[in-house]
Amino acid sequence: MKTNGNGSPWMISVFILVIFLGGWHLLTLRSSFDAKGKTDEQLQMMEFNGDIVRAGAGGYVWNPEKMKGVPGPLAVVEKARTELSEAFVIKGTNDHGIGYLVLYTVSRFAGGFLAASVVAIIFGVLLGLNRVLFRAVNPFIQVLKPISPLAWMPLLLYTVKDPKWTAVLVVFMAAVWPTLATTAFGVSSLKKEYLHVAAILQLSWFKRLYRVILPGAAPTIVNGLRIAFGSALVAVVPAEMLLGELGVGYLSWIEWNNLDIAGVIFAILVVGVVGVILDSGFNKLAGLVTYQE
Repeated sequence: MKTNGNGSPWMISVFILVIFLGGWHLLTLRSSFDAKGKTDEQLQMMEFNGDIVRAGAGGYVWNPEKMKGVPGPLAVVEKARTELSEAFVIKGTNDHGIGYLVLYTVSRFAGGFLAASVVAIIFGVLLGLNRVLFRAVNPFIQVLKPISPLAWMPLLLYTVKDPKWTAVLVVFMAAVWPTLATTAFGVSSLKKEYLHVAAILQLSWFKRLYRVILPGAAPTIVNGLRIAFGSALVAVVPAEMLLGELGVGYLSWIEWNNLDIAGVIFAILVVGVVGVILDSGFNKLAGLVTYQE
């Protein structure tokens, strides 16, 4: 049965969020500590281990800093408040605020993605203009394209011997193949009428490239860049985790090593927010060069 689609999607989104947070809070609620049936020695041992702390009334409560299981949303909010209040504070060599970590991740992502886009578009145009060369190189592209960019990481690290550049190159490997393949396809599928008009006007090769070929293949190239953008964004976080380089991925891993699950959830949310902001910016840029025929 079809529905008329009435209603505000924002209201539905807020409703889903409230239901999710409410269910998360209820499922992670911990019952209050009950000292009934426990001896003084057992209570002292639990206090010594940090499981419980003394309350103001002389009793005991669970130690909020030693929670077991998945923390609730309030604990994550408190963690986020603490991290955001020190977003641009450097406490040590490997203890930088979340603002700096986001900047490190975005800079690696931007460097790798931009370099991959330039290389992929140049070679994609060359392959698209020469069908023989495209058919000769395409088998190699098809073999290399499905390889996970993380699989290249040991070889890249061994070659450049610098984890920062290795992370950038992992992003490069994640972004280069989708853009290369779609650019070559877009240029090779360009309408022959466009090229005929360019020949009639006797445009030079560079004018033909900038005025006919790239604008004509722009929608396909942008689609490839959009796919590459997602692949690169997914690759940069695990690369930072495995390389131990300061960034959002590093934050997630170091919080796990500290058994701070609220910190891990906060890091995951930061990755999502950064991804949404970058993707939104990219879509706006893509909208400037795409068109409907």
